Amino acid sequence: MTRHMTGAQIVIQALKDQGVDTIFGYPGGAVLPIYDELFQQNDIRHILVRHEQAATHAAEGYARSTGKPGCVIVTSGPGATNAVTGLTDALMDSIPMVVLSGQVPTFMIGNDAFQEADTVGITRPCTKHNWLVKDTADLATTIHQAFHVATHGRPGPVLVDIPKDVQFATAAYLPPEKARVSHYQPKTKADPEAILAAVEAIERAERPVFYTGGGIVNSGTAACAALRDLVGATGFPITSTLMGLGAYPASGEAWIGMLGMHGSYEANWAMHDCDVMICLGARFDDRITGRTDAFSPHSYRIHVDIDPSSINKNIHVHVPIVADVGSAIEDILALWRERGARTNAGPVQKWWKQIALWREKDCFGFRRSDQVIKPQYALQRLEALTKGHDRYITTEVGQHQMWAAQYLGFEEPNRWMTSGGLGTMGYGFPASIGVQIAHPESLVINVAGEASWLMNMQEMGTATQFRLPVKQFILNNERLGMVRQWQELLHGERYSASWSESLPDFVKLAESFGWKGIRCDSPADLDAAIREMIEHPGPVLFDCLVEKHENCFPMIPSGKAHNEMLLGEDATQGAIGAAGAVLV
Repeated sequence: MTRHMTGAQIVIQALKDQGVDTIFGYPGGAVLPIYDELFQQNDIRHILVRHEQAATHAAEGYARSTGKPGCVIVTSGPGATNAVTGLTDALMDSIPMVVLSGQVPTFMIGNDAFQEADTVGITRPCTKHNWLVKDTADLATTIHQAFHVATHGRPGPVLVDIPKDVQFATAAYLPPEKARVSHYQPKTKADPEAILAAVEAIERAERPVFYTGGGIVNSGTAACAALRDLVGATGFPITSTLMGLGAYPASGEAWIGMLGMHGSYEANWAMHDCDVMICLGARFDDRITGRTDAFSPHSYRIHVDIDPSSINKNIHVHVPIVADVGSAIEDILALWRERGARTNAGPVQKWWKQIALWREKDCFGFRRSDQVIKPQYALQRLEALTKGHDRYITTEVGQHQMWAAQYLGFEEPNRWMTSGGLGTMGYGFPASIGVQIAHPESLVINVAGEASWLMNMQEMGTATQFRLPVKQFILNNERLGMVRQWQELLHGERYSASWSESLPDFVKLAESFGWKGIRCDSPADLDAAIREMIEHPGPVLFDCLVEKHENCFPMIPSGKAHNEMLLGEDATQGAIGAAGAVLV
């Protein structure tokens, strides 16, 4: 039986039929009909944020930690424009997200009406696709299409712009099974000839490496399990991008650490010297490749990606495989076993001996102090004291983000939420809220720098209102740490606008919102303070005062090759380069 509903009722019913249980948002005049319908139901929980950017980051955290699309509702004009940063962040990192934005009535579009903006035009470059719905009869099918596009192929954000009169008008409701989605069916199955070429390369490889990315995590737990099977069966080393951490366990025998600008010495050298590179669900971004003409110069390159536009975009590959990465891994593993599960064992063993020599350099080594907390030490202790917990980690962006990637170990996928491609300061705190909403009984910790954290500090109110026990672990160096580091190493130590002279008292700030505030400035007190944070049942703001001028190493300077890394003085012995770094 066909049901007729108002547009606002259609929105709520469509969300329910898509399995949505949580939506992050902020009301305004252009979405009041939808909010009125939200009020009259109990199936979808609305999380009132304090800023629309935070709504999008919270939805990203929810999506990344669950594998389900994150959902957001914002009003017209500034509500939609405030969501642009989160949309772009989700697009860069392939996070499935559906944003519903209000719009002025259709007959007022183009009149510069109050809170009018060309939302579809503004968000076209930062969404996978977007729609302006001018007819209520098209609303249900458009929302169903939005969820299909967001979650199929390379995941990403979509936006549906809904004028206010469309929300009031009535039309027949179309359920998901009747919506037209067949026009978007991305290729998921690999070409058998390409799979054969990949298997043949695996069989003859002497210095192989698996290079994995966030696409493995996006493909799901089955893809991560298949990856672990393939790595275990071949015995090849594996590295990962920042977004791919956890797809293969950090404790795994084949793990050689994160790759890229602040990756491990052994991972970067293995990438530079390998003869066969198998890239699985990564996109060869500049933080990984460094100087493209010197990137892995002697390797035979295989690239599996569901997005054909990512293949041969930055780095030429010899075997392009357009497919879902999980499906492709299963095909590679099946054919390789069918052909006898052969590897070039002697040379591969010799390759592992070379990697072992690179590993002897303690590339993450640092000089400890009993007077001041080194940021690396803070994260070592956070790892030691929390790794046995049901733990999820989010981060802001900067030095602390890279130290978190270096010193925290991830054994499972979907436990690490960070802003990769866009590098969005202010991401981590609202993302931790989204993760905590999805996993209410888990330990959720946001590793932050004080500058990044202040960008969305208003979400303390959200955490208080919804009784979310999120832990904010701030490495406070009173500096824009990564900016200051680059100014030291690359700009003649001219520290232009890279520090703050007006930071709040974080403990008092915490207490003003009903949180627990903790301040620690002594290495001797750190363990006890971290335990206090973990054991507190509510939200905690932890102000960890750290060394102000510590640099994050290893570091590949922008535009340099993998064999031009800078290491910290305490990581190795060698010729000292600029600002106490070792050139290798």
